[in-house]
Amino acid sequence: MAKSDTSLVSDLAPEAKSLEGFLFPNTYEFTRTESMHEMAGAMVKQFRQTATQIGLTADVQQTVTMASIIEKETSAPEERPLVASVYYNRLSKKIALQADPSVIYGELLQGTYTGALHHQDIQTDSSYNTYRHPGLPPGPIANPGKTSLEAALRPATSDYFYFVSNGNGHHNFARSLEEHNRNVAKFRKIAFKR
Repeated sequence: MAKSDTSLVSDLAPEAKSLEGFLFPNTYEFTRTESMHEMAGAMVKQFRQTATQIGLTADVQQTVTMASIIEKETSAPEERPLVASVYYNRLSKKIALQADPSVIYGELLQGTYTGALHHQDIQTDSSYNTYRHPGLPPGPIANPGKTSLEAALRPATSDYFYFVSNGNGHHNFARSLEEHNRNVAKFRKIAFKR
C-alpha cells in the first residue's frame, strides 16, 4: 500500500516512489471497516496540514528526506535543528552525509540488516548508502514528525560537521574531525562500561 499509492502525494512530491515520509506519525482512530487507502489518506492529510502550518511549500521531497534522517538520528527535539545544520553544512561542502540511519534503511529494504551497523555495512552498494553516494538518499527513510520537518526547513546556524551520541540520549557536536574523534573515543568508553 505505502509503496503503490503515491497518487496521494503526486502533487507534493512527483518523484516519490512510496508514501514513506508522508504518513504523518500521530495517534489515529480508525474503524475496522476503513480501507488501507482511507487510513493512508488520513495520515497524508495530517502531513499536508502540518506542512502548511510550518510553511513547507517548496522542495518538499528533499525537505522530507532530510527530515526523515533527522527523525532517525535523534529523539531529542531540541537537538534536531543542530543535526540538520550538520547535514546541510556537509551538503554545502560536498561532503558525504554518512548518515547511519540511511544505510540501515537501505539494508532493511534489501533484507540484510542484522540489528547493528558494522564497518562492512558502509561498503554496501545501495542508493541509500550515504557513505558511498553523495547528497541525499533517493527518498525519505522514515515518517518525520513536526519538529524534524521544522528542523529540515529551518536548521540551526552552526559550523558543526560531525556529531556522535554522548551515551545519554543526546549528542556531542564537533567542528573538526579531530574533535569528533575525541567525542567518539568518549562514547566508546561509556559504551564499553555498560
